[in-house]
Amino acid sequence: MRKRLSHIWRGFRELFSTETLETTVESGKAVLEGAKTLQEQGKNLELLKPLVEQSSSLLEVLCSPTVQVVGAGLPFVPIAIAILRLYRHITRKEPILEECVTLLSQAAYLESFKEIISLPDNQSILAHWNSKPHTEAVRKQLQKLGDFELDAKATRRAIVSFPNSELAQEYNQVLSARLQQAGLGEDEARTFAERVAFNSEPHFIKALSQAGESVKQLAELYRNGGLEALKKYDSIDQYLEEQIAPKPDEPVFNETFSFRDIYVPLKARNVDKNGDMDDKPAPCDLETWAKNILLDQDANKKRQVIFIQGGPGRGKSVFCRMFADWVRQYLHPMWTPILIRLRDIDEFQPSLEETLRSRVKYDFAQSDDGWLTDAHKRFLFILDGFDELRIERSSNQSVERFLRQIGTFQFDYNGKHRVLITGRAMALHGIDRLPANLERVEIAEMNAKLQNQWFTNWRKHFDTDKSTAFQQFLQDNDRCPKQVQELAKEPLLLYMLAAMHRDDKLDISKFEQASGTAAKILAYEQALDWVLTKQRSDDRHPDLNYELTKQNPEALRRLLAEAAVCVVQSGGESASMQMVKARLQQDDEARQLIERAEKGLGEEALKTALSAFYLKSNSSGGVEFFHKSFGEFLCAERLKDSLVEWTEPGRRGKTFNIDDKQLYEQIYDLLGYGALTQEIVEYLMGLLIGDGQDAHPTSSNKFQPVQLFQRLEDFYQRWCDGEFIDSTEETLPQRKARELQKQGIKLGQRQVDIYAGLNVMILLLELHRYAQERDDLKDKIAFYPCGQKDSEGFDETRLLRIIGYSYCINVEKFSVTVGQFLSKANLSGANLFGSNLNSSNFSGADLSDANLFGSNLNSSNFSAANLSSANLFGSNLNSSNFSGANLSSANLFGSNLNSSNFSGANLSSANLFGSNLNSSNFSGANLRDADLRGADLRDVDLRGADLRGANLSNELFGDIRWDENTKWEDVKGLQTAINVPKPLRQKLGLE
Repeated sequence: MRKRLSHIWRGFRELFSTETLETTVESGKAVLEGAKTLQEQGKNLELLKPLVEQSSSLLEVLCSPTVQVVGAGLPFVPIAIAILRLYRHITRKEPILEECVTLLSQAAYLESFKEIISLPDNQSILAHWNSKPHTEAVRKQLQKLGDFELDAKATRRAIVSFPNSELAQEYNQVLSARLQQAGLGEDEARTFAERVAFNSEPHFIKALSQAGESVKQLAELYRNGGLEALKKYDSIDQYLEEQIAPKPDEPVFNETFSFRDIYVPLKARNVDKNGDMDDKPAPCDLETWAKNILLDQDANKKRQVIFIQGGPGRGKSVFCRMFADWVRQYLHPMWTPILIRLRDIDEFQPSLEETLRSRVKYDFAQSDDGWLTDAHKRFLFILDGFDELRIERSSNQSVERFLRQIGTFQFDYNGKHRVLITGRAMALHGIDRLPANLERVEIAEMNAKLQNQWFTNWRKHFDTDKSTAFQQFLQDNDRCPKQVQELAKEPLLLYMLAAMHRDDKLDISKFEQASGTAAKILAYEQALDWVLTKQRSDDRHPDLNYELTKQNPEALRRLLAEAAVCVVQSGGESASMQMVKARLQQDDEARQLIERAEKGLGEEALKTALSAFYLKSNSSGGVEFFHKSFGEFLCAERLKDSLVEWTEPGRRGKTFNIDDKQLYEQIYDLLGYGALTQEIVEYLMGLLIGDGQDAHPTSSNKFQPVQLFQRLEDFYQRWCDGEFIDSTEETLPQRKARELQKQGIKLGQRQVDIYAGLNVMILLLELHRYAQERDDLKDKIAFYPCGQKDSEGFDETRLLRIIGYSYCINVEKFSVTVGQFLSKANLSGANLFGSNLNSSNFSGADLSDANLFGSNLNSSNFSAANLSSANLFGSNLNSSNFSGANLSSANLFGSNLNSSNFSGANLSSANLFGSNLNSSNFSGANLRDADLRGADLRDVDLRGADLRGANLSNELFGDIRWDENTKWEDVKGLQTAINVPKPLRQKLGLE
């Protein structure tokens, strides 16, 4: 049975009068007056008579000045319940469900409106509302509301999910029209009204529950469910209060100010399918972009996974905490933010739903299996730190599988929930199939305008003149080294530079000759010296660090470095105190540091010493670095110390201070835990090279690359022969695996052995690349993973066996671990038949005569590489970069070269027979005498290419294929090409 809302309200009016009353705009005032009387003189039902007689609905209150609504604190829900009781008292019958829902939903909506309009951030709306009376547009919406017909289905929908019901949409249109009349834009008004509707839900449930005493239908309906629903809303509110609201106000490191105090909105640029930033359009405001994509009503946008990438220190995690709180304040309960640090996920469940639930330790998720299908709730899952996933610690999981789960989740829920992920760009390296619904942006560097905003916040806490002088220095191209200016574009490093300058601990002169990674290393080194010596010192406590820790700066640095190794080997940003202590107990010097500290501070000495700096305690009793970069830098510094120690001259005739047995033990200890990251390797090589340049020629601590290379290469050869894993006694991999498993790190001896070998291989590749750029070293250091071609020790399948060995972990382990470090590698003649090397970096590498038959080299970088006479038959080279590469006489028969870049490449005499070259770029390429029979050249860019002598067709294998998008401008040598198809001759005017 359908009933108009105007007819339902008329039934309540007729309780008091049989006269037909005209609806007027002034009737809203009667509601206000009746409510005031009800508050002042009690719940006498007779006092409701003038209220009902002079109104067309409770929502006519929206026509009145909001100051009256807010100021009076009107009890709309009690008013509605009182009317229901009056109805029952006079008519001696139960109101039907449609009547109850109409009255109580309007009361709940007004309660929600009163609550939200009263917030401090909405005072400007309040002022405009009171200064501008309603218009004809509002009157029309009220009339439309009165004509709305409520049936049983719409009634049930309102009860089950009020914010998504037709009834709520009708209320929203009335409120939206009034808000627009008060000065809000259409989109702002719609969002505000939708928020009121979502916020009405708990008020509506409460009203239905309270009205149950008067209405038997409601009593039955909510006797077994109303309380549970209210508990869930309370649980969500508790989560937001405890886990989201405090995040912006947490202190920055151990400072006295919070993230909110110095935060500035960041800029971002779109990222293309290859992961590169689009530099053409101006960067957009990151927060605005995220807000717009969240509120976009387009069906396709609702299915997009939001991925925000950025390098270390770019502000990803701070953005997450700030954006989550913004959503809490301005969009909840329309959207409820859930913030999860991905490094906190220790074990991954079979489905993303279960994994998410495992990290939300609140009743609304834990006690309800259907929390994600609940029509009342929409969640924004903010997953911070995709590069910090500890997937390798879980069984049969991979980064790609987890990302596909996210993509499928977003697609299946079709915008009901949204997922926003942050991570370093390298987090997606090696993932062959990214979800099609991934919307990517990258955080841009801070420009001068953002730096100005940042310093404005900074000056609120520290000396204005000094801070301004430093700001002006950073932006002075004549005085400030370029390297320092580059560092200041990263939020984390800007803070460090400003804090060190504040404390007079920043030595700018050291940066003048530094570049790139070296400049960043200088910043970290000065920052560490700053926190270890002066950060907490003052006139009263000139050596406060020692008072806190009972350790001198050198000892503290050693403790921090060992803790960093533990954190990195744990696979995230935290490590247990047991692991840190166990590691320190292995070293006599470190053990003495602990014992000395415990005498002064007791059993908690180690935790006290570590937590005084860039570490903090976590809920599991361990320690973690405030920022991942600190742990990576300190781990690299610890590795550097060992690598230098391995080449120190020995005593009493020994060649080295560390003998072979000790060397092998330390390699497994330091490198047998997982893959070295690109950041750690960059820091490590920068530290080693800097150590070699700065040390005195007679110093025993000088970096000796030749000796280091020789010792590591000896290990590599032995490892390739299986010497360490095949021992019949206790093996070094087994010993390290036991140590890790005691700390809950689930790696077996096979994984430990693989990682140790691959990481040593990375170091050898780095030493090789460094040496080849120096005339004094290039003849002394040359790494051949398979041995030098045509030499006695050459083994063409050695690398193939290593890749196959790494398959024991997963099929992409070699490409993900070593692939990014293969630039300028010597792989001439190597047999890599059928290997998985996708997304690898072979730039400048020598792959001449290499056998890559049927290999997966998707999205790899071969720029300036030598692939002459290489066999790439049937390989997958989709989206790869061959710009400037030498592919002369290479066999690319039947290969997939779709969307690849061959600009400026030499493909003379190459066999491209039957290859898929669709959408590739051959501009300026040398294709002389190349075999292109049957090749797919649709959408291919051939501008400026040289096709002299190239074979484009024959009767047996057919013509090349092209279309209107194939670019032929300035192509050279088509007149001398073989078998140019007649249609092509006609098209290009060659006939």
